[in-house]
Amino acid sequence: MSRCGVAASNGRSRAAARSPHTDLETAVRLSVVFQTMTRVVYPGSFDPVTNGHLDIIRRAAAVYDQVVVSVVVNINKKGRFTIEERVDKLREVTADLNNVCVDSSQGLLVDYCQREKFAMVVRGLRTVSDFEGELQMAQMNYALAGVETVFMMMNLKYNFSSSLVKEIVDLGGDVSHLIPPTVLNRMKRNVAS
Repeated sequence: MSRCGVAASNGRSRAAARSPHTDLETAVRLSVVFQTMTRVVYPGSFDPVTNGHLDIIRRAAAVYDQVVVSVVVNINKKGRFTIEERVDKLREVTADLNNVCVDSSQGLLVDYCQREKFAMVVRGLRTVSDFEGELQMAQMNYALAGVETVFMMMNLKYNFSSSLVKEIVDLGGDVSHLIPPTVLNRMKRNVAS
């Protein structure tokens, strides 16, 4: 197990709040999931963590017993912050959420999910173009290892990317309403040096 381990159940019963399923097999599978503690992973690069990320984390934490926010190594992206810096910032800005833990991972997400016994993956969607890419990843994760994905729609006031935030900061723009203050201070220090 990772540093996050398995947290105690918060005792909420979500099964009663769900609508009836037409597919008996799916209903049985979901009833088993909802009777046990549900651990989910919210993976991403979080470079930097934004208020949009925090919105998804908070909303997922209200639904699931444990949310593990995993900073993943993305070989296609050059990070502004180190993995350790991103983990530290995420821990700082989620410290008030008792059922949220921050971890890091590399390699295939499905391997991490199987190793850590996550019930499903949580992903945030901003746009239709996000959905196209995320759908392919979700389908591949399911095909490779039966890992389910749950999509949460982004709150409209947070409908922007981390890349856009970095670009605005680099050009001297104000992003104080888009990212946590401690993350903004760190970004400004990085730009100044």
